[in-house]
Amino acid sequence: MRSALARRLPFLHWPRPTAALLRGEALAGLTVGLMVIPQGVAYAQLAGMPLVTGIYASLLPALVAVLFSASARLSVGPTALTCLMVFTSLMPLAEPGSPQWVELAVWLALLSGLLQVALGLFRFGWLLNLINSPVLMAFTQAAAVLIITSQLPALLGFRVGWTEMLRQPAIDPLATAFGLAALAVLMMARRWKPTFPGVLLIVAVAAALSYVTGFATRGGAVVGPLPRGLPTPYLPGWPGWHVLGQLVLPTLVVTLVSFLETASSAKVDSQRKGERWDQDQDLIGQGLAKIASGFSGAFATSSSFSRSALNLYAGAQTGWATIFSVGVVLLALLLFTPVLRFVPQAVLAAIVVAAVLGLIRPREFARLWRISRVETAIAAATFVVTLAAAPALYWGVLTGVLMSLSLFLYQRLHPRIIEVGLHPDGSLRDRHLWHLSPLAPHTYALRMDAALDFAAASRFERNLTEYLTAHPDTRHVCLFAQPINRVDATGAEVFARVLHLLHTREITLHIAGMKLPAERVLTAAGALAPDPLLRHYRTDAEALAAMRAIAEALRTQPADLPAMAI
Repeated sequence: MRSALARRLPFLHWPRPTAALLRGEALAGLTVGLMVIPQGVAYAQLAGMPLVTGIYASLLPALVAVLFSASARLSVGPTALTCLMVFTSLMPLAEPGSPQWVELAVWLALLSGLLQVALGLFRFGWLLNLINSPVLMAFTQAAAVLIITSQLPALLGFRVGWTEMLRQPAIDPLATAFGLAALAVLMMARRWKPTFPGVLLIVAVAAALSYVTGFATRGGAVVGPLPRGLPTPYLPGWPGWHVLGQLVLPTLVVTLVSFLETASSAKVDSQRKGERWDQDQDLIGQGLAKIASGFSGAFATSSSFSRSALNLYAGAQTGWATIFSVGVVLLALLLFTPVLRFVPQAVLAAIVVAAVLGLIRPREFARLWRISRVETAIAAATFVVTLAAAPALYWGVLTGVLMSLSLFLYQRLHPRIIEVGLHPDGSLRDRHLWHLSPLAPHTYALRMDAALDFAAASRFERNLTEYLTAHPDTRHVCLFAQPINRVDATGAEVFARVLHLLHTREITLHIAGMKLPAERVLTAAGALAPDPLLRHYRTDAEALAAMRAIAEALRTQPADLPAMAI
C-alpha cells in the first residue's frame, strides 16, 4: 500500500533540499521562468485565448504536473503545437477570444485531462504506440508550417488578412521592423547561448521602444493591458451534449499529440537518469495539469521540449527547479504585467515562429526514404492531409494512424516464410536468395518469422500446401520454429490440419527449436501427440544433423523408397 502511494506521489522521492542543491535549482528555475512568461503570452495568442491565460497556464498546471508526474524535470505549460490544436479545434464552434471560446477551451482542457488521468490509472499508456515516429514527424512539421503561416501577418506587420493583402496591401513598416528584428535576435541568441534569457530581454527592449516611439498611439498592434493578480477559479457552464460531442475527436487528438510531446522530452530525461520511464504516472500528472489549467480559466497544457531541454541544460536535478520557475512566473504576474502592455504583437509572433522553426526538418523525409519507402509515403500523406484539412488537423493524425495500422495488419497477414539452406558460414538463410542447396533431397525446410496466430496461420498453411502441390515428391518437411513466439487457438487448429495433410501423404514433419509457450499450446490442442511421422529437435544443430543423415541415406538407397524414420 505504501509503495503504491509513493508511486502515485512522486514528489515523495525528491531528495532532501540542501543549500547547494537549491542554488542550482534556483538558477535553472530562473532561466526557464524568464522564458515561459513571454512564451506563454505568445502561445495564448496562438490559441485564440486572452493573453493573460498563457501566464495562468504556466502557474498551477506546472506546479501540479511537477508534483504528480514521474518526470519531474519537464517544463509543463503552453506549447505551440497544443495551442494550435486548441485553435483549430474550436474554430468552427466559436469566435476566438470570446467568452464562448474560453469556455470551450476550458472544456477541451478538462476533457483531455480527465482522459489522460483515466488512461494512466488503468495503465493504457501503451496506446501511445498507435502513433509511430514517421506519422508524428510529418504531423509536427505540417503543424509547424501552419503555425508559421498563421503568425506571418503579425510578424510582417500586415494591417489586414491574407485575402485583403492580395487585393490592397497594407503594411505597418514599424511592426515589420519589430517582428523581423526580434526574430533575427532570437535565432542568433539560440545559437550563441541557449541559457541566455534572450526572449525576456527582447520583450523588455521591444516594450521600451514601443513606448518611446508611441507605437500603440500610431495604430500599432500591441499586447494591451493585462489583468494583474492571481487567476480566480473558473467553472465553465454546461455547453450541451451536442457541443460536447463535437469536442470528442479534438479531445482524443489533443490528448495523444500533447502527450507525445511529453514522451519526446520524458524519454530523454529518463535516459539521462538511467531509469525506466513511467509513462502511466506521467499520463496522470499531465492530465491533472490540464484539469488545473481548465479550472484556472486557461487552455490545455503540455510539456515543452525546448523549455525542458533548457531546464536540463541549466542544470536542473529535481522538481525544485520547476517550483522556482513557478515562483518567477508568479512574481511576474503580480508585479510586471504592466510592462507587457506595450509589447508589439509582431514580437509575440516572432517568439512563436522562432520556437517552431526548428520543427521543420525536410531532411527527416530523406532519411526516412532511405529506411522505408512505404513509411515515407505514409508520412507524406500525413503531411499533405494535415495541411489540406486545416483547421481540422486531426484528419492528418487519423490518416497517418489508419495507414500505419493498415501496413501493420498487412505485414501480419503476410508473414515472411522462407525456404532455408545451409550457408557456408554455418547459418540458415534464404535458400533462393543466396542460391543454396536444399538441406536434403525431397525435403522442404522452412522458417516463418512470425507468430502462428489467426493473422499468419492461413498464410502458413497456404505456403505449405502450394509447395507440396508443386513438389509432389517431397518426403520430409523441416520446420525451424525458433522465431514462432506464440501460437493461438487458430494457429493450433491450422497446425493440426497441416499435420494431418502431411500424415495423409506420408510425409515426415521435423520440428526444430520450438519454444515452450508454443509447444504447450500445441500439446494442449493434441497436435503434438507421438507419431512415427513427427520428430522433435531441441536445437537447429540436431535438426541439421538429422537432415544430413537423411541426405546420406538417400544417396545409398533407391530414390522411390518411402520416407525413412529416424
